[in-house]
Amino acid sequence: MNLEDLYRLLRNGHLEAQGIVDTVPDPLLLLDENLCVQTASRAFFATFKVDRDETIGQHIYDLGNGQWNIPELRRLLDEVIPKSMAVVDYEVEHTFPSIGKRTMLVSAHRLFHPDNNSRSLLLSIVDATDRRRLEAEKDVLLGEMRHRMKNLLALVQALARQTSADGRSGEEYRDAFLGRFNALVRAHDAVYTQEHEADLKGLLEQTLKPYSEGAAITISPGEKVLLTPSQAMSLSLILHELATNAVKYGALSTAKGKLDIRWKVEKTSERRLLLSWQENGGPPATPPTTTGFGTRLIEFSVRRELGGRVELNYAPEGLAAEIATPL
Repeated sequence: MNLEDLYRLLRNGHLEAQGIVDTVPDPLLLLDENLCVQTASRAFFATFKVDRDETIGQHIYDLGNGQWNIPELRRLLDEVIPKSMAVVDYEVEHTFPSIGKRTMLVSAHRLFHPDNNSRSLLLSIVDATDRRRLEAEKDVLLGEMRHRMKNLLALVQALARQTSADGRSGEEYRDAFLGRFNALVRAHDAVYTQEHEADLKGLLEQTLKPYSEGAAITISPGEKVLLTPSQAMSLSLILHELATNAVKYGALSTAKGKLDIRWKVEKTSERRLLLSWQENGGPPATPPTTTGFGTRLIEFSVRRELGGRVELNYAPEGLAAEIATPL
């Protein structure tokens, strides 16, 4: 074998090795013992929007104007790796100049060597931003499910207590209670089966009907507002949460309590719905010492699902809530 054959063999081996690296869908970096980049995968260049000339031969902390000079990563490479053969899925959260705030899972392995004396590191990087977001949303949904089951049982108890038994036979009490219970079931069912635009006034009446027997609930007429299915579902959930709290702790927990709901549409640069919820005549509203799941659920639904804002005012005369959301 002459030098030309040896060169061709080495070149083909290098191209094949680089081809394997470029085939891996996740970004890869090969670092020497000084943490300088020996090679990088095509996915690394595409993900972080850098080119080969500004990457190969550079120290990892100098890449992309220092975008990898992250305290968590320095600790991983400077302290953890020398004591371990591999670290898997070390989470790094950082704002990268070209792609914004991301959550990356970094795995580092010493490159295999027959004599087990390799000082080179293979870094694989997985963008887990969307995965973490979905996990957080799933946790919220599971928490919401548990919270709603607890609230639903408490609400059924409240319906049973507030359905008057005076002067009624057992059958009459049963029919009165089941009437309110079935209205509650229909209102909850409507939340999850909404497929068409919903009229705000009708939505308010349907949602609050189970709570209205023996209670003074006033829905002041306002401009006709049509809601999309997603808006109607989110708003129904919020109204149920406010009404459940009113039955358990607020104005609807007493015979003299009153609830007034009104709305208007602001027409500025965009149409905005302003919905007002005012309780009176019940126990004084006091701010909670801790933020419960119900409050977090209301704020989450208004901000994330409706793109609006909510203000909760715990006043001596009763809870006042204002929801503002774009239409």
